[in-house]
Amino acid sequence: MTTTVSPSSAGRTGSASGDSDAVPRLRTRRRGSTPGRPRRSVLLTVLTGLVLLYSLVPLVWLVISATKTQEGLSRSFGLWFDSDFALWDNIAGTFTYDDGVFTRWLLNTMLYVGLGAGGATLLAVLGGYALAKFEFPGRRAVFAVVIGAVAVPGTALAVPTFLMFSNMGLTNTPWAVVIPSLISPFGLYLMWVFASEAVPNELLEAARIDGAGELRTFFLVVLPLLAPGIVTVSLFTMVATWNNYFLPLIMLKDPDWYPLTLGLHSWNAQAETAGGQPVFHLVVTGSLITIVPLIAAFLLLQKYWQSGLAAGSVKE
Repeated sequence: MTTTVSPSSAGRTGSASGDSDAVPRLRTRRRGSTPGRPRRSVLLTVLTGLVLLYSLVPLVWLVISATKTQEGLSRSFGLWFDSDFALWDNIAGTFTYDDGVFTRWLLNTMLYVGLGAGGATLLAVLGGYALAKFEFPGRRAVFAVVIGAVAVPGTALAVPTFLMFSNMGLTNTPWAVVIPSLISPFGLYLMWVFASEAVPNELLEAARIDGAGELRTFFLVVLPLLAPGIVTVSLFTMVATWNNYFLPLIMLKDPDWYPLTLGLHSWNAQAETAGGQPVFHLVVTGSLITIVPLIAAFLLLQKYWQSGLAAGSVKE
């Protein structure tokens, strides 16, 4: 006697047996992968929290300390307010102390940032676009020089730069700070990489076929595409010039040309000397005022900065 098995029943039997075999396997995989995920998640959260705490605690201390008087800084806990709230008095005292020299230092810093960071951004945009879209002899050598310049710390070039500017008679002048700030190897490299990805060669060829010259193509076609990268380079160069301390320290001797970093250091040194006037509360308040423009710039240009850093990270 022959037993006939229909395909439908065989399929159901196979599927049933397959399902029964597959369920334990799926469960085994889930059981094996589930315990590791919470551990990694908790560890990552803890590390992120520590980095956030390390970054925010000095800022919180600065904000709280700027609300205290000179006596309140020594009699109260560092991370809590004093009974005397003196923020507005400290701000007024910072701008009026020593005949209002803090305002002069603020204007000097804006001058150095405007000329130095602005010029560095312009040169980085022009150089990065040219290196990315034009073929010329020595292009590889220029690339090697730029990469090498990024790896060289600025402090290693401080003494040769000082000797060179001293021979030219430019020390103790604003040009001794502005001219070295015009060179930004990292900004040039960043614009080089950004222009390579953000500006299609076909678009440039189409503009040239339509009769547009190189200058017109650059200003009307290329610049709008490079806007996120320009903002990113501007932020980096602005922060580097705003926080520059060592270069003005060796180049400038006249307090009237000090930037904010060097001026606040001189106030702090004055407060630490024997018999010096206690102005540490003004140093703290001045430091808080100094970082406000940087925070505002990052908040206002945050979307351009993020898009500039992410450009070219995803390829279709």
